[in-house]
Order: sequence, then C-alpha cells, then structure tokens
Amino acid sequence: MQIVGDSLASLGMTCVVVVALSGCRFREVKYVDFAKVSAQDAGWFQVSEVKTTEYEEELPEDCYVPEVDEETEGLKASYTTMPAFISNMLAYSGRNSVQEVAGTYKSTDENGKAITLSGKVLIPLNKPVKRIILVSHYTIGSDAEAPSNCFPLEGLLCSMGYAMIFPDYIGYGVTKNKIHPYLAMELTAKNVVDMFMAVKPWLAASGYKPEKEDIYLMGYSQGGATTMAVQWLLETEHEEVKIKRNFAGGGPYDVEATYDSYVTSGVASYPVAVPLVLQGMNVADKCGINLSKMIQPRIYDNMDSWVNSKLYTTAQINKFIGTKKTDEILTPEGMDRSSSEVALLYKAMKRNSILNVVWEPEAPVYMLHSMDDETVPFLNAQLASSVWVDSNIQYNFGNYGKHTNTALRFIFCVKELLQNEKD
Repeated sequence: MQIVGDSLASLGMTCVVVVALSGCRFREVKYVDFAKVSAQDAGWFQVSEVKTTEYEEELPEDCYVPEVDEETEGLKASYTTMPAFISNMLAYSGRNSVQEVAGTYKSTDENGKAITLSGKVLIPLNKPVKRIILVSHYTIGSDAEAPSNCFPLEGLLCSMGYAMIFPDYIGYGVTKNKIHPYLAMELTAKNVVDMFMAVKPWLAASGYKPEKEDIYLMGYSQGGATTMAVQWLLETEHEEVKIKRNFAGGGPYDVEATYDSYVTSGVASYPVAVPLVLQGMNVADKCGINLSKMIQPRIYDNMDSWVNSKLYTTAQINKFIGTKKTDEILTPEGMDRSSSEVALLYKAMKRNSILNVVWEPEAPVYMLHSMDDETVPFLNAQLASSVWVDSNIQYNFGNYGKHTNTALRFIFCVKELLQNEKD
C-alpha cells in the first residue's frame, strides 16, 4: 500500500494557454465500414452509428460537461475549474481526430435473462492504438448523458492513442425505459465486462487491434466503485484478461456505509442518491420493499417523472427534491433501522459493496479521493485503505475540493499518469 500526496504537484503542472501547433503531420485517416465488420459475427459489437469528431481548442460539441463549483479558494484553480481543465487537457495536443462508434452488445439483466445493451467506442485516428481503456461512467440522470448519446468527458484521453470503451448501464441508451439498478455491484460489473468482451474482437477485425494486450480500467464516483468490481470480476473469472492498471476515484466502495452516513448525519448532500439507492437495491436484489413507505410522498410520487423518465440530470433532480435533510427525503419508517424493510435494504447494500467481497486486487490500482468530498464520503477511501492493506494500491488522498471538481482533477491525474507510464 502506498499513500501519496497529489501526483500533479510533483509533475510541476501549471495552467497553460492552449495554442494550435503548426507543421503537425498526420497519418492518412483510415475509414472503415464498421457496420460491415460487425456483421461478420452476431456475437460481436453491433454498430448503430459512426461519426468522426475533430477538436482542437474546445471540447467536442456533444461533450457532456458536469456542473462544477468554480469557487477554488485554497485550491489550485488549474486543477478544478472547467475552463482551466479544458485548457490543460488540450494544451499542445494540436488537432485531435476521434472516431465515435455507438453500438449494442449482449449481456444479462437483473433476472439473469439475455438483454441488449448499448455503449460507445472511441478510436483515435491518425495514430496507432496503444491499449484499451475500459471506462465505467459516473452517476447520471439524463439519458442524454449516457455514453452512447454524447462524447464522454473522459474521452479526451482517447487522442493519446487509446481505444476507449464506454458501456451504458442498464436503464440508459437502448434500455432507457428500464429502471436503472443503481450500484448493483456484480450486475453492473458484468455488463461492463460483457461490452469489453464484445468489442475486443471487433476492434481487431476492424484493423484497430491495440499494440498491447493488457488493458486499463477507469472510473469515478459510481464508476469508481464499478471499476473496482470490474477488476474483481476480471481477476476471478477472466484470468486471460490482463490488467495494466486500474484508475479509481471518489467511489462508494461501501454502499452501506455511504447510505448510513446520510441517515446518521441527517444530511444527504447528494439528495438524489437516496431514492436511487433504494430503488436500485430493490430492483437488483428483488428486496420487495414498499418504497412508498420509505420515501417521502412528495418525492416518491415524482420518482417516475423526475428519475425514471431519464429526462433530467442529477443536478436538476436535486433541485426538484429541494432539500438535503435526510428526514425530508425518507419517512420515519425509512429512517428506522429496526424496521424489517430497512433491514432488507441494508442487507442488499452490504451484498453490493465491493469492500465486503473477500478479495485483494492483484493488478496495480491508483485511487484518488478528496477529503472534502460532500457527495461520496471520504469514509469510503478510509475503509478501502484499511481493507486493501497489502494490495498494490497507490492512494492519493487530500483536500481537493468538492466531488465534481475532484472529478476534473482525477481525469487530469490519469492523463499525467498515462503519459509517465512505462510500457
């Protein structure tokens, strides 16, 4: 176990102004009939949409940008504000060309039945593919934020020479009419792994086989917990898949402890997480909980229109909820840990917490968490470092600001670490 300070400080990162490089030579772009390639085998990734995206000094037009707090007192603005983040990510990179390929693949649902899921693959053009990065996305509310429907913010790493795989979770993309089984550990990890298994041979058949066989994993927030579960699933059931490194940030590795902190403190700083967890556990683990007894009527009566419609971002849903007081989100019975319904919920949350799995990560892990995180309590990082003591994990804990701002830091940290990674 290794605990470090902010790796960016040692790298001397400063805020820079983006300039367009002149005289850059690009290899001839290789256009592939991806749909024809995928049709060769029904078990492969099935293409639904292909487009080429070019960007230089600005983010791609369809890149979803989360709402961040621009107050950076006591923090380095170059790490945490969106304008500086964009500037730093794009600095000196010149013109970037990325092929966005949306499509579908086969997996299983919460009932163990076959289901068609969607996702997106990003492929760098004008340069060889070094490796695959398998990304588990963070909590979203709107289907417009699903990877298959936008340019994921983490996709900026693609232009460094990585093919990036972004699965939509159940409840988004082609399954947007289904309830999202929020934080269902094993189910979501399997959905993510299944997309990797579908895309890997498809990439090779498309002429974009990576130079290296081992892969990177990556995820922040919900994705942080999911990517650790993906590592567990790969290391225990798919030993043929070699992991180069896993980048995990701000994750609720202990769902039970995270939820319980909202109840015991009386404050749910990320209000939408409370009904999301209740509904997700109920669907994934078939708890049979009567949610109307657990969630305050004003919120429960609007679950379908606010949450399950997939029309609104989590920031918008939080505004609809209009309170961070847990007892204004949950009913007295929902707050009562001695009730049979709450006991079922806690049992499900425990089953879906990666820290409760008897397993030690084998591949190296870089784990970042801000001690100021108001959304996913820092307690998760503390518990992770106490459970995974003997693992090859580089822990980066510090006062890095709020949860979403730290997400920007996390992506930039991954970029710096990739640039300094030895093959």
